[in-house]
Amino acid sequence: MASQDLKQRIRDEPDATATAAAAADSNDKASHRPGRKKAMAKRGLRSLAVAVALPLALTALDISFFGSDPASRKHLRFPPLWALHATCLVSSMLLGLSAWLVWAEGGFHRKPEALALYAAVLGLGLGWDPIVFGAGASKLGLVVALALFGSLFGCYKKFKEVSTIAGDLVKLCFAWAGFVCIVNLKLVAM
Repeated sequence: MASQDLKQRIRDEPDATATAAAAADSNDKASHRPGRKKAMAKRGLRSLAVAVALPLALTALDISFFGSDPASRKHLRFPPLWALHATCLVSSMLLGLSAWLVWAEGGFHRKPEALALYAAVLGLGLGWDPIVFGAGASKLGLVVALALFGSLFGCYKKFKEVSTIAGDLVKLCFAWAGFVCIVNLKLVAM
């Protein structure tokens, strides 16, 4: 029989690098299976959808409940509310996307203050509309807008340390924070 002619190779000492390389090869082969890649891609898309849709939905609810002020429509110098609401929605999408990029890189585990700053930006952004348009407290709204700008700057610095793309996306949100400050300054001046 042909199996009787086979010889078994025996090593005296297993080489540590060869053992590690063999383990890495077996892990690579397991991760390159088509089904596993597809499942990982589905999970990634699902988490991306949640990361973008959740802040977007919260902002849309905030706008629908507190976003209309009849007094602001009468004033001609006041920027249109649709522009303010559109920038709020775009900013929440960009922040959600940048937070997902940081999360995907493991940045919230390495830098937990980044998550706290993101939550502060989200909370202050959601709280500004009810304070200014719901309660009519434009001076308090200005304090909230300035705190929003400061927490957005901190969020930018922490996100940039993890992912430069996430930091660049947060940079775009500075236009929104500046617009919110300008709107609030006009409301205080009224």
